[in-house]
Amino acid sequence: MAYVFLLGAILAEVLATSLMKSTEGFTRLWPTVTVLAGYAISFVLLSQAVKGVQVSVAYALWSALGTAAIVAIGAAFLGEPITVVKVAGISLIIAGVVTLNVGGAH
Repeated sequence: MAYVFLLGAILAEVLATSLMKSTEGFTRLWPTVTVLAGYAISFVLLSQAVKGVQVSVAYALWSALGTAAIVAIGAAFLGEPITVVKVAGISLIIAGVVTLNVGGAH
């Protein structure tokens, strides 16, 4: 069940981050409310996830999968370029998460 909470936390964080630009610096009410609610939901779910998953592993998965998803969303919907540097960075993040999971599994 902890991983279900973690998945929900990742999805809420990705949704909130994806909508961040639409807040126009937190000057538009409803996008701002949606972003803040998304982050609040994400942190509540993450706090539930760490009851059953090590904090280091949960946070690594939350941040890495969220970051990778935002890069993909930025490229697909926001016209952001995918560069060699971005791919290298995401690869290093994924390698770090795998390392933490292998080390944290014992």
